[in-house]
Amino acid sequence: MADQKHIPAVIWAQRNDRLYVTINVEDCKNAVVNFNEKGLSFSGKGGAEHLEYELVLEFYKKINPKESKFAVLSRHIPMVIKKEDGGPYWPRLLTGTNKVHWLKTDFEKWRDEDDSDVDERKDSEFEDMMSKMGQFDTSGSKDKLPEDDSDDEELPDLE
Repeated sequence: MADQKHIPAVIWAQRNDRLYVTINVEDCKNAVVNFNEKGLSFSGKGGAEHLEYELVLEFYKKINPKESKFAVLSRHIPMVIKKEDGGPYWPRLLTGTNKVHWLKTDFEKWRDEDDSDVDERKDSEFEDMMSKMGQFDTSGSKDKLPEDDSDDEELPDLE
């Protein structure tokens, strides 16, 4: 049972030209995300119990893996995935029509296709953040961080 891989919780939203996919794994170590034109694969170790996670998503239509990005953050792994062809919204994220319990809608990012009052600045701010994170190590390793934590310091006595 120690070798059992777990499926992480995933949330998603879309626009005409891109997908927002977020894998919810806290403190993910050794995160590996690979994009291909049909989908993505993820593996990593994280969470409070340091469980092994693995996920393979086969998307409804093709994506552009070269223009898709991700970042490993402390609570999750956000991704901006470019659709190969812009156009109408996909009716679903995955090729299969069966409902999976670990996949949910990201209502913070979700916009209806016909929304005319959408604040596009939020989308561009998220895109800017992701492009800046492209310069960082996305492997999830913390080798470059100092070993000592500020919480480990002695506190002065209270008087």
